[in-house]
Amino acid sequence: MVYFVGAGAGDPELLTLKGKRLIDHADTLIYAGSLVNPEVLAGRKPSSKVYDSAGMTLEEVLAVMKETEQAGGTTVRVHTGDASIYGAIREQLDALDKLGIAHEVVPGVSSFLAAAAAMQKEYTLPEVTQTVILTRMEGRTPVPERERIEELAKHRETMVIFLSVGRIAELADRLKTAYPATTPVAVVYKASWPEQKIVRCTIGSLAESTRRNGITKTALIVVGDFLGTRYERSKLYDPAFTTAFRKGADR
Repeated sequence: MVYFVGAGAGDPELLTLKGKRLIDHADTLIYAGSLVNPEVLAGRKPSSKVYDSAGMTLEEVLAVMKETEQAGGTTVRVHTGDASIYGAIREQLDALDKLGIAHEVVPGVSSFLAAAAAMQKEYTLPEVTQTVILTRMEGRTPVPERERIEELAKHRETMVIFLSVGRIAELADRLKTAYPATTPVAVVYKASWPEQKIVRCTIGSLAESTRRNGITKTALIVVGDFLGTRYERSKLYDPAFTTAFRKGADR
């Protein structure tokens, strides 16, 4: 059996109870050492085998999983954040299906959620935005033409941009094709890690603010008016609003 476990954004206490239990009892652990906090493996069995996938190919990862399965053991593949977001798990799942090896995916706390918590902000605010776009700039991995930053920016909704801080000046220029330069932005470096840093600025000052703070990798860029001060009160807890559980003053 192979379990794919989202390790959370960085703070080992953000690991789910199920994820921790699986990690602590695994016979083989394969983790992305360049991204996953090694503290999430602290409770592992002394006899467990640990592999850092940062220097491995897909074929090498699968070979370890197959060897563990043939020995009657359990493999836990540990991914940063939540494995469903830029985790490259589809190719692993499909390969395991071909090998006849059972698998399960255990969700984790993504960095975009840890970033909102660190900023103490809500991505979806009444009368401001009800949409969150998760995306990245193209690099060695291309993106469809319709998903280019300029196209998504036309919606002018909350945007969370992964894997792009290394090209921050270009990103800022492309965001300005649709958002006003005064739109608030935050750059969140290593959300939930001890070295976490939050840089608040605008699209107009994004490139300079990021450079001045020395952030070149492992950061999210979040864009949108949810970072501002204007919003409307939620209907959910409005005394005049009726729900299935409470009769409001409007009845």
